[in-house]
Amino acid sequence: MTDADSIAAASETVEKALGPASVLVNAAAILRPGTLDTLSLAEWNMVLSVNLTGYFLCAQTFGRQMRREGRGSLVHVASIAGSHAQGKSGAYSVSKAAVVMLSRQLASEWGPEGVRSNVVSPGMVITPMSQAFYDTPGVTERRSAVTPMRRIGMPQDIADAVTFLASDRASYINGDEIIVDGGFTRTIMNLVPRPGHD
Repeated sequence: MTDADSIAAASETVEKALGPASVLVNAAAILRPGTLDTLSLAEWNMVLSVNLTGYFLCAQTFGRQMRREGRGSLVHVASIAGSHAQGKSGAYSVSKAAVVMLSRQLASEWGPEGVRSNVVSPGMVITPMSQAFYDTPGVTERRSAVTPMRRIGMPQDIADAVTFLASDRASYINGDEIIVDGGFTRTIMNLVPRPGHD
């Protein structure tokens, strides 16, 4: 994800084997926990290089094929952490906020050439990166309790949204973001005390 030559080689291999790319899903990510006052520059740069610069390089490289063909769909996986600051997550929230803007910029510039760019922002989802959280006793139950759907998301929930945005069923959706979090981020007002309404 961080090596432009490697991405270019992958693009050439894909095009030779399957023809010009029509869909790109940017989904790679890393998390290096820590507060911003202790985060090293090396860790900051590592997170941004994978979570943002890698997305840019892949979009630019595979996007050339799409723009040549006059059609294509870019789908970038961000996070609800990109619009809701998540303390002690190092550069993660910053990188995911930047992914949303990168997608909008691509939509604006490449839309006239037939290439769409959209974002899927997952909420709490059980993945290899988050599995350790859910292995901690009580975490799954507590997180489920604050989600209107009363469950934690699974990779298939995200894949379904990605598949929709990549497909022609989303042919008039460009520069947008689908939040896949079971309604979690829509419940912030539930945290505010309301005497007489609780």
